[in-house]
Amino acid sequence: MAYRPTKRTEARRLAVRERIVAAARALIAHGGYAEAQVSAVAARAGVATGTVYRHFPSKADLFAEVFREASQREVDEMAAAAAAAGGSAPVKIAAGIEIFARRALRGRRMAYALLAEPVDPAVEAERLVFRRAYRDVLAGVIAAGIEAGELPPQDVAISAAAMVGAIGEALVGPLSPSAPNGDRDRVVAPLIDFCVRSVTEKDEALVPA
Repeated sequence: MAYRPTKRTEARRLAVRERIVAAARALIAHGGYAEAQVSAVAARAGVATGTVYRHFPSKADLFAEVFREASQREVDEMAAAAAAAGGSAPVKIAAGIEIFARRALRGRRMAYALLAEPVDPAVEAERLVFRRAYRDVLAGVIAAGIEAGELPPQDVAISAAAMVGAIGEALVGPLSPSAPNGDRDRVVAPLIDFCVRSVTEKDEALVPA
């Protein structure tokens, strides 16, 4: 007769899994992926190393889960900030970018792990998925702005993807573990200004025929 887990055993299994993910997330946030060795994750979670592998076949699978959870939280925060901002599309874009950038700068090590740290192919695949998710948040705001006459006509997907690239490129230096201490917040206002201008200004002379 096949074993069927009870609600209690399933709840216990999920609780252990979440402890493992939380432990890996905390280690990555402190020292990047290199610090989150399976043995260290197990010790922090209070489980045996074999228990980690029962929940995650490989370290890459564990890191991909951490990446998904952490990235989804940032996508949700950006979307919520843009939606809550009153006013026009440029105001909403600015609000979304500001919350993303300031959260990244507050949690530098985790943000660097999400944006730029070299990773296994499984995690890199998740990184591409979430770049598209950020793009889709911004694309929705841009499309609504065009429809409302607040933004000039443009290729919404290209504009949003370019904006996501600019955000990542502008932040990767200040977020790097090797970056000198300083006023990293100084990047936020120029980044917002650049992104807003990129979708609000149109020079016909620069548009190819």
